[in-house]
Parts: sequence; structure tokens; C-alpha cells
Amino acid sequence: MQAHSYSYAVASNPVFYENSPLHVLFAGESQTKSGHAVGPKIYDYYLLHFVESGRGIFRTEQHTYQLEENDFFLIHPGQLVSYTSDEEKPWRYRWSAFTGHHTEQVVQEAGLRVHQPVFHASDQSPIPGYLEQMQLAFYSRKSSSHLSALGYLYLIMGEAGNYLSDWTDPSGADSQIQRTVKQMVQYMSTQYAHPVSIEQMSEGLGYNRAYLSRIFKKETGISPVTYLLKLRIDKSRQLLRERPELSVEQVAASVGLTDALYFSRQFKRFCGQSPTEYRSKVKQYPQS
Repeated sequence: MQAHSYSYAVASNPVFYENSPLHVLFAGESQTKSGHAVGPKIYDYYLLHFVESGRGIFRTEQHTYQLEENDFFLIHPGQLVSYTSDEEKPWRYRWSAFTGHHTEQVVQEAGLRVHQPVFHASDQSPIPGYLEQMQLAFYSRKSSSHLSALGYLYLIMGEAGNYLSDWTDPSGADSQIQRTVKQMVQYMSTQYAHPVSIEQMSEGLGYNRAYLSRIFKKETGISPVTYLLKLRIDKSRQLLRERPELSVEQVAASVGLTDALYFSRQFKRFCGQSPTEYRSKVKQYPQS
């Protein structure tokens, strides 16, 4: 039997947890002893482990997992678990604990559900590096390490999402087409202020424009071009009401339409009056 020297180190977040949406509590690493066992026990926070070498067994209330190098497992709060290092090849792992009222959503989006708490990463996985950097950030004792740790945690969850394919609703209600349309809406909602086009959006999302236009109109009843234009006009109405110091040209530019004449024509098409007439009416009848 190969001898393994036991080691253990952990670093806590220097920023105290005060009910923040997402908060990393601590990060650590350990070369365990042969047969080292934890539990059965429960935690009141999420606790993730990444196996750097060796092997062991992870048990939940539903399943038993034989894990080895490059395996990742996540313990959910309130879940009765135990995990035991192998007698011949005791595992070495890194870990991190996190909590907060936003954590469940992040974990769900990554695909790490209670019934799917493990995955096998590639040899080139950056996850152990992220965990190490998180631990080193806490050792610095700087308050900014709190933000660094959150960044590394999001990167880890992103990596998990790359490996897991069942992150969507198991019922299948949210189809690939619906997710793509949601991505289009998100893109237009965040980029409308820039002079972007549907072609640019299609390229950014990695799809053919004709395909995107077809599925968008099927799901929403209007074309992406019309949706984007309507979004810009709606935003311009808000600016005309709330920012009287802005000229029509400035309002147009603020919603991604650099041609003020084209903006005025489209505004009248949707609203039945020019931007100037709309603003005058709002001034006269502020509650309308």
C-alpha cells in the first residue's frame, strides 16, 4: 500500500455573511488518510468538492457514487450525506462552501440538482485552479477577496453547466426553440440602445437569420425586426416623458436609431403622432 501524508488547509472569507444573495463561506484542500470518513451528516450550506487524485465513495439519501480523479460532487443543504476515502488510493480534494438566497437558482441553472449532484470533468478542467485561487484570495484577508471568490464560484458553476445536459426543466416544457427565442428577447432588451441589427444578433447567437426570424414569429406572432423597433419606440416614449431636456435627436440616438428622421416616421407609425406632438401632449396631460 502506497503511503500518503495527510494534509489539511482551509481559508475563510474575511467578509462576514449577512444574508447576501450569494456568499462563499470558505475554501480548502486536503490529502485525506486511507479510509477517512465524513458523516452521515447534514450541512446548512452548499458544499462542493473536486477530486484531484485518488478515489472514494459519496453517498446521498438516494444514491451511492464511486468517484475518482476529476470527479466533482455537490452536497445540498439539509441532505444527509457521507463520503469515504479509499483505503488504497485515498483521495485528495479541494472544496468550497457557499450560501445565500440566490444559490439555489445558480445551482439549478448549472444542472446540479439533488438527483444529479456529480459529474466527471476533463483532465484540463480549470475547476481545481478556480478553487485554489479562491482559497488564496481568502488567505490575503482583503475585503475584495469576497468579490473574487464570487467570480470563481460563477466560473465553476459555468463549467458544471458545460458538462451537464439536463439543466432544463425535466418536463421538457422549455424547448430548445423557446430558449432560443428567450435569448433573442434578452439580446434585444440589452442591446436596443446600440445600432445593432438582426443580422448582428443572428451572428452573435450562432444561428441563420432566416431560421431565427421563423421561430421568433412562430413563438411571438411578430418578426424580430418589428419586435426590436417596437422595443425602441416604447423606450423612446419613456425618455420623452421622463427626460424633457433631451432633444428628439438625442432620444433617437439613445434607443439605437441614429437617423432622427427615420425615428420620427417610425414613432408616428406606432403612436399615431410625432415625438414632438407626443411630448407636448404629455406636458399638457401628464396623467395620460
